[in-house]
Formats: sequence, structure tokens, C-alpha cells
Amino acid sequence: MKWQRGHKSENVIDRRGARRRTTQVAAGGGGIVAILLTLFFGTDILGGGGVPGAGGTAAVSGATPGGAVVADQDKELVAFVSFVIDDIQAFWAKELPRSGGTWTPAKLVLFSDEVQSACGLSSAASGPFYCPADQLAYIDLGFYRVLKDRLGSPGDFAQAYVLAHEIGHHIQNITGVANRVYAARQRDPANANALSVRQELQADCYAGVWAHSTAQRDILERGDIEEGLTAASSIGDDTLQKQAGGRVRPESFTHGSSAQRVKWFRRGFASGRMADCDTFSGDL
Repeated sequence: MKWQRGHKSENVIDRRGARRRTTQVAAGGGGIVAILLTLFFGTDILGGGGVPGAGGTAAVSGATPGGAVVADQDKELVAFVSFVIDDIQAFWAKELPRSGGTWTPAKLVLFSDEVQSACGLSSAASGPFYCPADQLAYIDLGFYRVLKDRLGSPGDFAQAYVLAHEIGHHIQNITGVANRVYAARQRDPANANALSVRQELQADCYAGVWAHSTAQRDILERGDIEEGLTAASSIGDDTLQKQAGGRVRPESFTHGSSAQRVKWFRRGFASGRMADCDTFSGDL
């Protein structure tokens, strides 16, 4: 992906210096098993768009935006995610009004080990997530090492896909989809997982819509889309359940199978249209 080195973003809040405890995300078997069992991208920890247990502020005690010391090894990665989060949001600021929506920007919080959001306390082992209560996306950059080293999904566009997926949840929040899904899950708990899958796949499709725009703007490089598709495949519920050593249980899926995640990311990329991301009608 073509991007601006040294990019700095007002939409990135660095809380990596605010540590409470150590959770070994990228090292050892325990961290990866925890992540696999959590099944990543945890809108399900938010109840599908609601905010169970939310309270307090999103700030960790003693943390200030931009106040963390950036490790040399992560400087380029911080610049990259800063560029990507700005590019994603600049695209949606233009695209969403065309579909009748009103864009409200989100911010990306970088954290180490664990973080307090308006949706509760989360550890790095839960993977990246979006909290609708504070309209913030959260990521421990160590997740990208897991994505590359343990899940076989290297490449900068795999990393970009993760962020585009989380901003997809932000779009669902500001358009009311997240609240409607949450209400439906409360009314019909037996169908909660199926509704969660549809919500996650729509976020994948929205990530594909943004990816389509990168091709149109000539910032996509050879192999980028393959990196995104590989990442989508590597985090399908069935693949993660197999890697965690268990059997595949479709009734427990909350994010969709590898084939479904690839399908919906590809659909968004092929058309570049939000209208083609209706995962709530028909078969998946």
C-alpha cells in the first residue's frame, strides 16, 4: 500500500505508556489461545452494539493523548496506522453522506496490555475492538505480530483491513444498525449469534468498499488485496476454532466462517457500494 511515511494523525490517541499489567499477546501459547478463543474483533464483547457494563470514562488513569513513549521498533507502524485511519475516515466522510448518512469521526486508541474504555476493561488478548459508547476503536499493536507470525497473515494491507473493519463498526453505530442488532438480540437471544455474524460480515464488506477506493485512487499495490483476503480468511470462526484445538461448531459462530468473511470483503471491494453490503437480507 502506498502511504506517507512519518504521517501523524489527530485521530490517534496513544495510551501505550499507561500499563497496569503484562499480558503476553505475541509470545507464548497462552496469549494466542486466549485470542483464538475470543475470536477477535470483539463487537460481541459489546453485546452487538450495546454497552453492557459501560461506565466511567474511556481514559486510563494517568494517560494523556500522545503522551506515551513510542518504541523505536513501532514508530513506522504507528505512522502507518495513523495514515490508514485518516484515509479510511476521509473516504467515509465523503461516501456516507451519499448514502444519506451523517459522518461523525472516530478515533483510534493505541494501548498496551489492557485498556479501560466506556465499554469496560479489555485486555490485549481480546484483540482489536470498537466501543460504541465512546466511538473509539482500540488496538494493541502486538496484535499485528500475532496476525503475521501465528495466523499467517503478513503485509501492510492485512493490517489496514483490521482498521477498516473496526471503522465499519463505527459506521454501523452512527447509522443505527448496531442499536437495531442489539435490540433484536435482546428480543431473540436464541438468534443472537446469527445476528452477530451478519453484523460482522457487514463490517467486512464495508472494509472492502474502502479497499475499492484505494484501487481507484491508485494507492493499492500488487498483492495488497490478496493480503486482505488472507487476513479475512485467517480469522474466520471455523479456522480459529480449528487452531484452538476444538471442533468446528457453526452454532457458536459470532463473526462468520472464513469463506463468508472472504466473500463479503470481496463483495465490497468488487462493487465499492455500501448498498451491496446488506448482510441482513437473504443467505450469507
